[in-house]
Amino acid sequence: MAKAEFTDQLQKLRSGEISEIKVQPTEFMDFQEAFMDFEARKRVIGTAQKGGIVVYTFEKAQSE
Repeated sequence: MAKAEFTDQLQKLRSGEISEIKVQPTEFMDFQEAFMDFEARKRVIGTAQKGGIVVYTFEKAQSE
């Protein structure tokens, strides 16, 4: 996936359209570029999985 695709995925994650983003080790640098430009990145939580895969979810505020 390219940076633009990850940017779109991050927006969908924030809106609740999708519940998670799975990032393979080979895609991490493209994801990282999109992540660093994402205005709500402090609410994106990554959880490491087996094989170097990281699953990202979005932390909703308690009032949401």
